[in-house]
Amino acid sequence: MPVTIDQLLERVEKPSRYTGGEMNATVKPIKEAEVSFAFCFPDTYEVAMSNLAIKILYGILNDLPYAVCERCCMPWVDMRKELMDNQIPLFSLESRTPLKEFDIVGFTLQYEMSYTNILDMLHLGGIPVKSVQRSENDPIVCVGGPCAFNPEPLHAFVDAVMIGDGEEQIVELTNAVRD
Repeated sequence: MPVTIDQLLERVEKPSRYTGGEMNATVKPIKEAEVSFAFCFPDTYEVAMSNLAIKILYGILNDLPYAVCERCCMPWVDMRKELMDNQIPLFSLESRTPLKEFDIVGFTLQYEMSYTNILDMLHLGGIPVKSVQRSENDPIVCVGGPCAFNPEPLHAFVDAVMIGDGEEQIVELTNAVRD
């Protein structure tokens, strides 16, 4: 019998890292959205939630009536092992939707040491790691943030790079995917 996410949560040290439901979290019906965006932070939940940019961009996207934005963080080693052992794809906090089911999967590049976590999150989420391996049925993988000024180390793995302030660019990208 397949293991559920709730059963996995009983096996990890800090299950609240994977449940969402915090104050000011936005929960919109993902199936009703024209565009779904997974905002990914390639570090643990605790590090991600201290980042102001993720809160701002998450709010901007969820204010769009046709879009939904959900969050996903790099799982700690205990949850990573459980996901791999039980063949459960990495999922969003709000609706537990696998990353591979989103239209856009975006990562913030806060520091270069997290780049390998981006690759691992793609793999865990069921998304082909190299961009040339993706089809039109896979999400568009984009990056932005402070380290996006030098996107070369990730060129083989991402489809789009947002350089500079993301508030307008993230809406433009979402509109382009919608169109």
